[in-house]
Amino acid sequence: MANFALSDLDQIIGERVGSEASKSYTKSLLESGTGRVAKKFGEEAIEAIIAAAEKNTEALAEEAADVLYHLLVMLRSADVPLPRVMAILESRTAQSGHAEKASRGS
Repeated sequence: MANFALSDLDQIIGERVGSEASKSYTKSLLESGTGRVAKKFGEEAIEAIIAAAEKNTEALAEEAADVLYHLLVMLRSADVPLPRVMAILESRTAQSGHAEKASRGS
């Protein structure tokens, strides 16, 4: 899966919406509500931060995968489509990072 993209993962998550919660972690997570999904995302982000601080590249790669997955589940739970997020990222690349950040204000 050398060409596996976030959009592929987002599509898989979308397919799991129709699954039974007893057979799909994604479905059970979505059924738990956006607050629980957000908490799980935060837990995974903290684990990634710890792995990075400890310079544990293998753990960081694993945790980064968890972060990306849980971010996409959180976006779906909150009805924020991935293409919307990607469009924002794309528009921000039209200028330097410093200029873009300054344009957003404080």
